[in-house]
Amino acid sequence: MAFKQVDVSNKPVVYREATATGRIRLKSSTIDLVRRGKTEKGDSLALAATAAILAVKQTPTVVALTHPLKIESTLPKLEIGKDWIRVTVTVSAHEKTGVEMEALTAVSVALLNIWDVVKAYEKDPDGQYPHTEIESIRVTKKVKRAT
Repeated sequence: MAFKQVDVSNKPVVYREATATGRIRLKSSTIDLVRRGKTEKGDSLALAATAAILAVKQTPTVVALTHPLKIESTLPKLEIGKDWIRVTVTVSAHEKTGVEMEALTAVSVALLNIWDVVKAYEKDPDGQYPHTEIESIRVTKKVKRAT
């Protein structure tokens, strides 16, 4: 089976924006540690936001058929609930192709970084993660507008 990158050479440059979101379910005791900034590895929310920005820049190296893009803006937002943390990332650029994969990659990597920071608090006595789950990663908004 052959793969190929889509040819965008004849497409016009337009404004592109995508927002993706996802969340991680955690024990309420872990959420309390995150809220109070008491996790051993440091501020998991700041780390997740930084990781999201870095992930956008690396999308073409981890999502095989995406095009390298000149990203103009990456805006990560995090919110904490009783037993979850939601990551939402909006990415924008003036390009020939969309930025959905960049937004999805950013959310995924941010959530993985949160898991990494809190994994010691999430394990059960057998070293398993019965309460920890990354869920509902999806694109919630896409904009394509001629400039």
